[in-house]
Amino acid sequence: MILQTLAFYLFAAVLLASAVMVISARNPVHSVLFLILSFFNAAALFVLIGAEFLAMILVVVYVGAVAVLFLFVVMMLDINLTELRQGFLQYLPIGALVGLVLLLELLVVAGGWSFGPELSAAVQSPIPAIAERSNTAALGDVLYTRYAFLFQGAGIILLIAMIGAIVLTLRHRDIRRQRIGDQIARRPEDAIEIRKVRSGEGV
Repeated sequence: MILQTLAFYLFAAVLLASAVMVISARNPVHSVLFLILSFFNAAALFVLIGAEFLAMILVVVYVGAVAVLFLFVVMMLDINLTELRQGFLQYLPIGALVGLVLLLELLVVAGGWSFGPELSAAVQSPIPAIAERSNTAALGDVLYTRYAFLFQGAGIILLIAMIGAIVLTLRHRDIRRQRIGDQIARRPEDAIEIRKVRSGEGV
């Protein structure tokens, strides 16, 4: 029990430190590396509470795909760090306001046990034994029954974010689009020019 407690405090401390470094590091590549470190420590915390499936999903999906994709994108983009630092003070008031709102929401959630003591009984679900129901099956039972609408709502929000990112990316680029009708209606004499080149006059 003492070993598990020490491991929890160790992983939690590293997780908090790496999360702070994600938003405070000046180099974007270092921020992504600290993000990967925070994902690994969060997965270790999931293992400590017996949620091995969530830990593996966190490592495989977020570390193996999302964070590595972020790393490649940041390394391939030509980011002007001086311009980013100049724009930091411009958006500082809005960022501080958003951070204050999030802090107030976290305080309300943290104090929810004192505001409504019945919440503790409302959010607790009966946990079946491991021999009767596996970890993944129990998670699926809760996710696709009690929280099915919230799960679908999260999927819709992610879909809207993906479409918005694609639209914002294509707006500022001169994209050469394929026009099937023009390609089919094109005549051979408009696309090909045949010339007779005499001997010694070629390039």
